[in-house]
Amino acid sequence: MVDIDLEKFFDRVNHDILMSRLARRIKDKRVLSLIRRYLPAGMMSNGLTTARREGTPQGGPLSPLLSNILLDELDKELEGRGHKFCRYADDCNIYVQSRSSGERVMKSITSFLDRQLRLKVKVEKRAVARPWERKFLGYSLTSNREPRLKVAKESVKRLKGKLREIFRRGRGRNLGKLIADELTPLLRGWMNYFRLAEVKGIFEELDSWIRRKLRGLIWRHWKRTFARAKGLRQRGLDELRAWDSATNGRGPWWNAGASHMHAAFPKSYFDRCELLSLRHQQLRFQRTP
Repeated sequence: MVDIDLEKFFDRVNHDILMSRLARRIKDKRVLSLIRRYLPAGMMSNGLTTARREGTPQGGPLSPLLSNILLDELDKELEGRGHKFCRYADDCNIYVQSRSSGERVMKSITSFLDRQLRLKVKVEKRAVARPWERKFLGYSLTSNREPRLKVAKESVKRLKGKLREIFRRGRGRNLGKLIADELTPLLRGWMNYFRLAEVKGIFEELDSWIRRKLRGLIWRHWKRTFARAKGLRQRGLDELRAWDSATNGRGPWWNAGASHMHAAFPKSYFDRCELLSLRHQQLRFQRTP
C-alpha cells in the first residue's frame, strides 16, 4: 500500500492551475470571476490582513469543493493506470501488490503531483507499507486473509486522552451527572464515527477500561479508610473483607481493578447509571441494515 499525504494542501493550492481546471467545467464567466475574487481573500497574520497568493481560504464552505475539483485530476490519473485507491481530501491510499510496485508508484505519483498540480507530498508522512501497518481516517485493517476494518491504535490513544481529561475534571463530582453530561456525548459521537469497525476486541477493552477509571473515581471520592470500608459494606461486602480492602494501602488504579471493587460495582451498576457500552453500540450498528 502507498500512503500519500499532501503537505499544507489547502495553503498550497495554485490559483492559476485551479482556475484552469474550473474553466474546463464552468462556462459562465461570471461564476469564474467570482471564484477568482474569492481565492485571494485576505488572511489575518499578526493583526494585519494580507492578500493570499496561493491556497484556498480555510473554513470557507467553498474550499473543500474547489480542492476536490483540483484533486479529481489525481483520481483520474490513478483510474487511468488501473490502480485501486481511496482518497479523502488530501489523504490518499493506493493499493498495490508488492513493495517494489509501491516504491515505483510513490515516485511516479509524487512526480505527477509536483509537475501537473504543483503540490508537494509530505516526506515524513508518506510510506510504502502493509495496509494493517497504516491508518486511514482513523481506521486500519487486520492482517487476515479476509481483512476486516478496525479502529487504529492512534484513534484509541486520542480517545483515552480525552477521557482522562474528563476523569480528571470529574473528581468529587456526582457520577451519574459525569456520565450523562460528559461521557455519553463523547462516547456516542466516537462510536457513531467508528460504526463501520468490525473487530470487537477494542470496544470490549475500552468498556472495561472506562469502568475501571470510574471505579477509581469512586475510590478517590471516599478518601479515608473509614469511608472506604463503609462504602464497601453498603455495596454488599462483609465487614471483614471491607476493612481488609480499605486498609490494603494500594492506590486508586490498583483498587479499581481489584475484586472488591468489581464485587461492589459490577457492570450492572454502570448499566443502571446509563453508561454507554461501546460494544453494545457496535452490535446495534451491525444489526442495522
